[in-house]
Amino acid sequence: MNFLTCASAKILNATLREIDSNRSLDLDEPSTYMLQEWIISPPYTDMKMFLIPPIVCLVAAILVIPSILFVIFSSFSIRQETRYLLLGNALLCDLMYLIFYTLSAVLNGMNLTLPKYACVLLLFLLAVTYCGGLLTAAAMVLDIFLAILFPLRYVAILPSSRTKKLIVLIWVSSGVFPGIIYLVLMVTQKPALCPMNTCSVPIILVMTLHGDDAVKLCYVLSVTALFLCLALIHGCYIILYLKTRQSGIWKSVFSRASVTFLMHHTILFFYFSPLLALVVETLLYINAVIELQTGIWISLTICNVLMVLPKALLPYLYGLRYREISSSLKFIFRMKRLSLVSPVVSP
Repeated sequence: MNFLTCASAKILNATLREIDSNRSLDLDEPSTYMLQEWIISPPYTDMKMFLIPPIVCLVAAILVIPSILFVIFSSFSIRQETRYLLLGNALLCDLMYLIFYTLSAVLNGMNLTLPKYACVLLLFLLAVTYCGGLLTAAAMVLDIFLAILFPLRYVAILPSSRTKKLIVLIWVSSGVFPGIIYLVLMVTQKPALCPMNTCSVPIILVMTLHGDDAVKLCYVLSVTALFLCLALIHGCYIILYLKTRQSGIWKSVFSRASVTFLMHHTILFFYFSPLLALVVETLLYINAVIELQTGIWISLTICNVLMVLPKALLPYLYGLRYREISSSLKFIFRMKRLSLVSPVVSP
């Protein structure tokens, strides 16, 4: 049976059950038919417009992230520093996430259905790379926190050898949490008469609101864990500002410390905004303030715009601000340009 038909039946049944139990969700008959028609035959032309942001972000990331990673891992002195190792890991996670998500978005935009286990693997890799990027961002804030508050013991606390172990721990932790959620759902879920075969992350986010208690619990735990991680990052930045505001580095609005602090909070805002929008959309939907169609469009905006934008901005707003990296990139491009324009000497 076609997925969209199955999805429409399941979602409409859940919606109509809630309509019966809550009069604030009353829909007239034309609206119900319009909603059913939209789910069965979604506006693919409009949905393909949502392919533009992830593709543009992927291209923007590919233009600079591989070069930064090459500079970090090809230079012995640079890769011995904790901040550059963490930056390289964050950029690697973001690039992988953009590749996997763009692949998923393109396949769904073309109405192509992946096999079940290929879909599970793709969703698992998306979760791992997203969690890896977020945990690495938290580790980067912790690195700055230790470097500023404990400058004399910083090298002993977090040497490069310990940083490499921390990166391994980040990848393991990023795989354990999604793995546990998948195992819980696999054990608790009963075989459905009409299973939904989709790899669309926005649709899956909407479907979780119609799931059973186990699905909703995993959804709440995931969002809560992400919020706690981002709250920890924000708290560390506030402590750093309070500890260093008397040092005089914040007197000038255009000082390097002020601009760097602004860049960090800009990236932090872009990481926070999709989660905040997701929570607001969930609350509006379960309280019947918005309809299912509006919820799907909001989920598409969150996943295809808000979640991919910070991963494309990170190398430009953060990575290129390091003098060692920017100078190394300028040197490489200058040498490449000289090699291209240098005359060929005939024998």
